[in-house]
Parts: sequence; C-alpha cells; structure tokens
Amino acid sequence: MNYETTEEVETAIVGYLGFTRYVIVPNLYHGMFPYELDLCALNKNMYASEVEIKISRADLKNDLNKNHKHDRNYNLIKNLWFAIPRKIFSSIEFIPERAGIFIVEQNGRVVVHRKPTSNRSAKRWNYEQAYTLARLGNMRHWNERRKRIESDNKYYKMRDDYALLKKK
Repeated sequence: MNYETTEEVETAIVGYLGFTRYVIVPNLYHGMFPYELDLCALNKNMYASEVEIKISRADLKNDLNKNHKHDRNYNLIKNLWFAIPRKIFSSIEFIPERAGIFIVEQNGRVVVHRKPTSNRSAKRWNYEQAYTLARLGNMRHWNERRKRIESDNKYYKMRDDYALLKKK
C-alpha cells in the first residue's frame, strides 16, 4: 500500500483518530447533512469533526466549486479537516484556511500539517443526533458486509459454473 487511494487514506485517518475514542462514520449523508461527509468523527464530549479526503490536485480544485463550502452546518461541525496523501502536498493552497490538514505518508503514518480553526458556534450533539450517527454507521457496516458476501458468492458460483463447463 502507498496510502494514495481514498480507502487507504481513510483507513490511515481512522487509525490515527482511533475508533475506540471516536464514533467514526464514513460517507455520511442520509438526512443529517445537505452534503456527504467523507468521515464524521464524534468525540466523547459530543463534538463532531468532518474529514474531507482528497487524493488528487483535481479533486481538491473541484471541491472549491461545490455548493456546500463545508460551512452550512455551522452548528454541527466543530472542526474541519482535509486528509491528503503526501504526493499532493504541493496543492494545499486549495484547502480552506480554516481547515486543518492531515498528510498521509506512503507508509500510512499521519502527520498534522495544520490544525483547524475551531468553529465557535458548534454545539454539542444531543443524544438523538449521536444515536443517529451510530445507527447510520452500524447500517453502513452491515450493508457493506452483505454486499461483500453477495459478491463473493457470485464469484464462487461463477467459478463453480466454469468448472462444471470445463468438465463437460
């Protein structure tokens, strides 16, 4: 692994933050936000951070043109972070000044290049919001597992069908 794909960068960030210290849900949308958060991390003090994962210069530039600008949920997100692989470090000028920057090295080590400016209007999440986040994360986990099993089953069925055809 070179920690250059979205999944690799995401995995490095989750390891750095610690899924035992945070409730971390990937690709969060489903009614909580008007746009998709690559990672939402809720800490024990009930404050949330958003982590945007960008893996190319074009990805960073395109984010500037998106309607959300990462500021519509001023009261739900305390800290905005961008996580990027080392190979696009030279493109950090496209990251908003208020955002923190995680650099993911090729060995998977995460370096904090810049801390975010915390959103002072962010509020602690209430129990219902935290429960919804945990429920959505749980749903994502089990749906992904189901998809993987179904995909594996299709592969093995195709392999077995091929073996039967070969015997004939």
